[in-house]
Amino acid sequence: MKPAYVLRAAAAALCLGLAAQTLAQSPPGARPHGKPFTPSIGQAGKDVIWVPSPDQVVERMLRMAQTTSRDTVVDLGSGDGKIVITAAQGFGARAMGVEFNPDMVALSRDNARKAGVADKVKIVQGDFFKVDFSQATVLTLYLLPDLNIKLRPKILALRPGTRVVSHSFDMGDWEPDELSLLDGKRAYFWMVPARVNGRWTLELEGSAPQRVDVGFEQEFQKLRGYVVLGEVQAGLRDARLRGDRIRFGYVDGNGVRRMFTGRVDGARMEGEVRGEAGAKGRWRAVKR
Repeated sequence: MKPAYVLRAAAAALCLGLAAQTLAQSPPGARPHGKPFTPSIGQAGKDVIWVPSPDQVVERMLRMAQTTSRDTVVDLGSGDGKIVITAAQGFGARAMGVEFNPDMVALSRDNARKAGVADKVKIVQGDFFKVDFSQATVLTLYLLPDLNIKLRPKILALRPGTRVVSHSFDMGDWEPDELSLLDGKRAYFWMVPARVNGRWTLELEGSAPQRVDVGFEQEFQKLRGYVVLGEVQAGLRDARLRGDRIRFGYVDGNGVRRMFTGRVDGARMEGEVRGEAGAKGRWRAVKR
């Protein structure tokens, strides 16, 4: 039997999809002439219908991302602006919402003004598949699963270490780093990993530098690989990426287990290596 939250997710996706089909014939933001715009749950948009995220889910999403005043939060499909306003008001972050519906754009800008954060919040009217959101350090989503998958290549191209949080829906086979449950509602968290797939030349620094070839096979943040030790191709141990931070280890030709931690910067990486006896050293690697 599937867990209850999985069944709820499937039902939510079905309801959202059916509602979108039903309401798609009404133009976004349609309303009687002369009346002020008031959003309604389920109103049609370009790619999704509007369903607001509960306050406690928004709070948890921003907490999962460890949002601070140093961050730039970007919300795709920002609706009435709740997430970006909360990011600015409650966390001191700068924030940008991307919303297709011009009436929702006007409403969210007015909401930001009323909340006193218009200087920190920018609302862009446009298609989130086309808008540049590469400045994001935190990216928030409440979209349908197929949209998450379509956006995934653009998200994975963001700066390594960018935090991504999604209400209700996952990213397919890109497994989350965390899943939070709140009264049956879910929030997923990922950190964009650096790209390290391929072969590297690793150098152990010191009075007698040592060089070895290391190879990585990468599946999102998951790593496996090998190191060439003379005639031996040894497997890597405990390999993992977290944003631009990498760790891995291997047992060398003398039977000493070496553990490497460091940072990836494009085609270079460097950091600290420790031996079993507590000896420390530095290392660096260049992609071949």
